[in-house]
Amino acid sequence: MTERNRLDARGDAAELVAVAHALADAARVQTLRHFRADGLAADNKDVTGFDPVTIADRAAEDAMRAVLRERRPEDGVLGEERGAEAGSSGLTWVLDPIDGTRAYLAGTPTWGVLIAVSNETGPIYGIIDQPYIGERFEGGSGQAKMTGPHGARSLAVRAARPLGEAILFTTFPEVGTPQERAAFERVAAKVQLTRYGMDCYAYALLAAGQIDLVIEAGLNAYDIQAPIAVIEAAGGVVSSWDGGDAAGGGRVIAASCPEMLDAARDLVAGG
Repeated sequence: MTERNRLDARGDAAELVAVAHALADAARVQTLRHFRADGLAADNKDVTGFDPVTIADRAAEDAMRAVLRERRPEDGVLGEERGAEAGSSGLTWVLDPIDGTRAYLAGTPTWGVLIAVSNETGPIYGIIDQPYIGERFEGGSGQAKMTGPHGARSLAVRAARPLGEAILFTTFPEVGTPQERAAFERVAAKVQLTRYGMDCYAYALLAAGQIDLVIEAGLNAYDIQAPIAVIEAAGGVVSSWDGGDAAGGGRVIAASCPEMLDAARDLVAGG
């Protein structure tokens, strides 16, 4: 267990876990209300492409922020849709109300709600929640577990294996810039299976022991902090492409073990 998975004296572990689940419950109500609804519209946040936001994104974040105002008013908040609010406790809640809004618009159940609580070291507890399937993955505070249609079970990453036997995910086939795409393809050429899509659900699959690698670029802090907490608690590792801290986003590799991470990092670096 890393330092990130230990809650410190500024927050009682049981209280923070309970609040995190209350946030996920609140977001479930709002996201399910609009999912696969007729006539769901989206605004575009990107003038050069398509970065959608829907009423469900905003309503889910607003619902979570309302819980935090009531139960943790001293904590900071960073959310994708409503920005940052400073706190006084040293803890910050990092929220992505719908990670995978494109998938949400398309009706695929691979989007998720991301919730992390962080201190100056990064995320110390996180939840990846998929409301439609009813799966919730959590990690930190001495636990790594999930609940879903098959009940509750512990989370543990896949056993170490050679890169040639690995399953690799990324969200977008183009990954990022042409250079980032070329770096990703060097890894994809070496693994057994490469799949696309899934957004945050790919990170949940890694923590659940189904896959070995997720490689992405262009992430924000709210895209990756909850996955970091869950994956590290399950025994996996996450870093930037150059081996640094991934909590701020950017280019990220998540892997089932350090050896897999090193192998992927060598390839994206051009090795």
